[in-house]
Amino acid sequence: MIIFAVVCSIGSTVLAAPKAKDRSGANTAATIATSAESAVILDANGAILFEKNAHKRLPPASVTKIMTLLLAVEAVEQGKIKLTDEVAVSHQVWRQGGSQIWLEPGEKMSVKEMMTAVAVVSANDAALAIMEHIYGNQQAAVDAMNLRATELGLQNTHFANVNGLPIPDHYMSAYDTALIAREALRYPLYMELVGIKEHWLRNGKNWLVNTNKLLWWYPGADGLKTGWTEEAKYCFVGTAKRDGLRLIAAVFATPEPRSHLRETMKLFDWGFANFTANSIVEQFAPIQRIKVSKGMDKAINVVAAESLSVILPKGKKTNMEKKITCSTWLTAPVMKGQKCGEMLALQDGKIVGKIDLIAEKDVAKAGFTKIFTDNVLELFKVTK
Repeated sequence: MIIFAVVCSIGSTVLAAPKAKDRSGANTAATIATSAESAVILDANGAILFEKNAHKRLPPASVTKIMTLLLAVEAVEQGKIKLTDEVAVSHQVWRQGGSQIWLEPGEKMSVKEMMTAVAVVSANDAALAIMEHIYGNQQAAVDAMNLRATELGLQNTHFANVNGLPIPDHYMSAYDTALIAREALRYPLYMELVGIKEHWLRNGKNWLVNTNKLLWWYPGADGLKTGWTEEAKYCFVGTAKRDGLRLIAAVFATPEPRSHLRETMKLFDWGFANFTANSIVEQFAPIQRIKVSKGMDKAINVVAAESLSVILPKGKKTNMEKKITCSTWLTAPVMKGQKCGEMLALQDGKIVGKIDLIAEKDVAKAGFTKIFTDNVLELFKVTK
């Protein structure tokens, strides 16, 4: 049964992800055997479906770069840099070890190419180059990464460099990693980059092949990032979508080559076998109409900023409730995409999903004559 409730006020609600046992009604830790030292599966709303030592602080190796790439993508989205900007290679970049595209001091490459090298082959030199381009130096970039981790509410993550090469006081947890991946899913550019299987660099001179083999092996897989060092062992965070169900899995410290991919596929198989997605609302669907004061339009549609689905254990019946919290009116000018409220999905009384409600279009501020005329007409309707 689905119950629809509307609450008109101004405010916000914090989404708290329920524990695995709340979603399946069982001890899921006993349901899957995994060789990963730490592992977690989340749904697209951030709810934990399975966990094993999910909050343990461990060295993440190149999985670090999911945050590096997130900051780069956000810098593009915010207009701080352009994909066509040229990035100059410093001597510090040239000295990076591990996986790389062998950048030379003074070499120049576009932001898009640098980001592609990070996403596809986990290039340590490209990761530092793009961060230096945005922030000036590695320390400033690391500070920005840690600040972003705080903004995302990560409790067991601390960065000491931008690429995950072994260094003291550099750690992540599987759960925190999955939350970063969940944030990355908001950006089409991010998912475009991590979904590239092959790419020719330097005008066809260098062939890059994605280290994430799930892009070939696993139906529905479309990201994200592999990692390995002797200290960290094999790590991976990945995401896959089937029949409207989006899963995010992270595994840390699996023992042998490709075991991180094998264990992730095992987690995905379990998730898709045991859960199903129930659509609550589609992206850009009109939710309600609210008044606009002092605008060229008197009212505007509020729409869903993104699609919202609720994940349910297969065969389990639950009560679903949809609640809307929004402004009762807006004052012009209104910008298209401006947040006007939120929609919450509740399962058996617990919040399991949340999306923003946004203005469908721009509404320009009206001139004095129109505002005066509208006020007179409104007054006439009231007095009449």
